[in-house]
Amino acid sequence: MKTYVIGDVHGRRAQLRQLLELIPRDGERDMLVLLGDLVDRGEEIPGVVADVLALQQAQPDRVLCLRGNHEQMLLDFADKGELLWLHVAVGSEQTIRQYTGAAIQIRTEHDFVKLRQTFNEAVPPAHLEFLRGLPLWHEDEYALYVHAGLKADQHPRDTPAQTLLWARDQNFFKHYTGKPCVFGHTPVPLLPLRGRIGRHGIYISHSAIGLDTGFSDTSPLSCLQLPDLILYQSFPDGHTANFHLTSFMPDPLRAMQKTATLAQPIAEV
Repeated sequence: MKTYVIGDVHGRRAQLRQLLELIPRDGERDMLVLLGDLVDRGEEIPGVVADVLALQQAQPDRVLCLRGNHEQMLLDFADKGELLWLHVAVGSEQTIRQYTGAAIQIRTEHDFVKLRQTFNEAVPPAHLEFLRGLPLWHEDEYALYVHAGLKADQHPRDTPAQTLLWARDQNFFKHYTGKPCVFGHTPVPLLPLRGRIGRHGIYISHSAIGLDTGFSDTSPLSCLQLPDLILYQSFPDGHTANFHLTSFMPDPLRAMQKTATLAQPIAEV
């Protein structure tokens, strides 16, 4: 069995579909894990949610999506009326517009109440039910999987939800040495320089692996195959790349890699 881990999608349906076609995943044996943040910012958010929901329904034991902080903010707005999701930096206007067909226009308290009502009525109930059911972490024989990070060397089960969803802890990024932990949330350009893996755009330091390779006109959507440490990437312009990560791997990841029957090195496409 192999595990394929995909970083923050943020509504990039075309890149996600291309990435899923690129990876050599055996649907009967291999696990697919998405690290959360399906929603906000991108151009095809309802389509991304629908695609991941369909994948999970088709293979409930082989496809898992974590809850990201953007899903949490959406649910806090939809279920409790909290306002953080509406901050301009979040990118929720794309989610709201794509589900409701209208832009955000809030001038009065009544506008806010109406927006929340309209949004809740516009989102398919199956989408909200799916988002509400997303777990905060996952573990398999190779690694731990969380959206944002861990508290010190604590297991995710002992880590507060706030940390799993929101943390940007330099101590975790630089010094985590527990069981390999794959995370998203913090774009690699914002992570410590020393762990950034050159032109590939991911982050590896000791046992921490960061897969949020950013959101821009040129940013790839990235998937890491474990335990082999093969990286697959889909770019906005339609080209793809894959790399076998073998050089300068920390000891915990090198040990994990040795458990795999390694194929021949894969060249960039």
